Amino acid sequence: QVQLVESGGGLVQAGGSLRLSCVASGSIFSISAMGWYRQAPGKQRELVAQITTSGRTNYAGPVKGRFTISRADNENTVYLQMNSLKPEDTALYYCNFVNYGRGYWGRGTQVTVSS
Repeated sequence: QVQLVESGGGLVQAGGSLRLSCVASGSIFSISAMGWYRQAPGKQRELVAQITTSGRTNYAGPVKGRFTISRADNENTVYLQMNSLKPEDTALYYCNFVNYGRGYWGRGTQVTVSS
């Protein structure tokens, strides 16, 4: 089993920044990718950013140039630096780890951006 715990969400004004963190614990022996997803009320969950163990990154169009995903060297922690936040970034942000080909999810951390 893999447990993921997100932190760092909160309320911020438009133009502000937040840094999300996700720490994994448990049987994390074969992580292939780590990522952040978000889900706004009434919308489907969507990919925000993903990073592989080789360091390759992938970003959703709306966040390119504003968000940066990174991981700790021990590969059990992933971060999402979010700059120039917009009200449309408001959502519940979830961490996802792919371990032995199976995806694991955290419970999410709320990000609210006021205009």
